[in-house]
Amino acid sequence: MAAREPSRFLSRALPRASVPSIRPQGFLSRRNVSDEAPSRRLSDHLSELESASSLSTPVPDSAAQSFDPVARAKARKTQLPRGRYQFRSPKYDRGPLHPHQPPPASDPSSRLFVPGPFSAPRAEQTYDATVAADIMSLCYVHTPPGFTPPPKAPRLREWDDSSPYHKNRVLRGPRGGDVLRLLRKPIKFNNIPEIERITIHSYVNKAATENSSWLHVAGIAVQAISNVRVETFKSKTSVANWGIVPGRDSVAVKAELYGENMYHFLGKLVDVVLPRIKDWEGVKGTSGDSSGNITFGMEPENVALFPEIEVNYDMYPPKMIPGCHITLHTSARTDKDARLLLSAMGIPFYGKIVN
Repeated sequence: MAAREPSRFLSRALPRASVPSIRPQGFLSRRNVSDEAPSRRLSDHLSELESASSLSTPVPDSAAQSFDPVARAKARKTQLPRGRYQFRSPKYDRGPLHPHQPPPASDPSSRLFVPGPFSAPRAEQTYDATVAADIMSLCYVHTPPGFTPPPKAPRLREWDDSSPYHKNRVLRGPRGGDVLRLLRKPIKFNNIPEIERITIHSYVNKAATENSSWLHVAGIAVQAISNVRVETFKSKTSVANWGIVPGRDSVAVKAELYGENMYHFLGKLVDVVLPRIKDWEGVKGTSGDSSGNITFGMEPENVALFPEIEVNYDMYPPKMIPGCHITLHTSARTDKDARLLLSAMGIPFYGKIVN
């Protein structure tokens, strides 16, 4: 667009005869008086134009030759402001097709960059240094180049054309037998099972039958052992024996642990709390949701063994210390892999094992 502007103003300054026409030039029988007049040459009109802009001051050649930015930077005694050295990413993300893209959050030049972590919890170091490599070695399946696995039998029965009602129907499993288990992809370097988050959930039924102080003590206790602010929830179902009406009273607290808080809690649970529980065999082998998440419960006297509650035991009424359910969410696809991961991290299992 900028290249068209000078030519447009130049065409206005020149006479009509010297401007190139977009019409096809053909034989014209009509003659005008202006055609016979002597036309001025193009050079005469160009000589009338200014050679330089009147808005800018001309720079002498000596000043242009003496400009040396490298020597000027070396001679500078103090540094320039931070903004002259640091790249500032765009403030807003205007979409994937915009030419200016903000860098990822891991880049120091990003506005979302957070330095660290400068130290890792002991449980996280154990996983990175030992557990991950051991699980990779135990679950590794070698397939040499050119290996063709034998064909597997179909897991689902296909519909035939024996009936018009079978057309466009979804696949249905075979009748009888056990439930079909999900097929697990082979474990490689990029999908080694790891703990994603930990959920601590406590249901306090006496918060609806007596008073709200039970819920306050439960929230403070869960918040103390998890270092995470808890959320409160109202009941969704009614329990006639406890006098609980849906949506009326807050009867539960929950805390979601990620990252450093998650590994610190896991370390306290494995190294301090679980070994001190008397006659505790471990987590039942039947626990799990068939998707790699393991849940087990803790009694109120076991929750009191956490260091945060034990050192301030006089602050909590003993009868109001709550029990809780702890859910370990892993990236494993099956309970077998999740149990292998948690066993390596120090959580024992007992009883019948359901894979």
